[in-house]
Amino acid sequence: MKKLGNIVIFGDSYSTYEGYIPEGYAAYYSGHREGEPDIFDVKNTWWSRLLAATDSTLIQNNSWSGSTIGYTGYENSDCSHSSSFIFRFEEMLADGFFERNKIDTVFVFGGTNDSWFNAPLGELKFQGIEKSDLFCVLPAISYLAKRLKDELPNARIIFIGNCDIKSEIADAMRSTCEHYGICYVALSEIDKINGHPTDLGMEQICEQVLEGID
Repeated sequence: MKKLGNIVIFGDSYSTYEGYIPEGYAAYYSGHREGEPDIFDVKNTWWSRLLAATDSTLIQNNSWSGSTIGYTGYENSDCSHSSSFIFRFEEMLADGFFERNKIDTVFVFGGTNDSWFNAPLGELKFQGIEKSDLFCVLPAISYLAKRLKDELPNARIIFIGNCDIKSEIADAMRSTCEHYGICYVALSEIDKINGHPTDLGMEQICEQVLEGID
């Protein structure tokens, strides 16, 4: 059994479940959606399955439905001080979360909304990144990876790349993970309805993540 210890998840709708994310965050899965895929027991989410399979402990599921890694959200909205993955991580740092909690593994499962919302791609780079760059997807991915590595040097960081996202985003995630020595899991052929994993899709995500963890 692969044990991952204390886990934090940074995610979007795929990783949400009502009542299991911070207050005020938008949830997609709730157990009572109609007409779209829903997961009727939190135990069937990909991450709950993974916790059970690895005998690990979830310290926080920091997932927000519709969120982007970078600062550009739906209809070009500015997410630099709200739902973006980068801002949420910085808020946890400022709050002292990582000083109070020993974290062994960090999952970053995003990029889907950056792709769907057609956020500017920008240029993938590993130095000289400015705040204006973070409104573009590719430098935002690199920036978040470096911040995680710098601030959590003893934690295992795992990026999960969704299937069916823009190739530029998937390639940037892979290149970024290679550059920083981060584990990258590229998903494939996940069962979905309206772009979101079904119960089977959640099982497939868990299985592929477990297989991809080095």
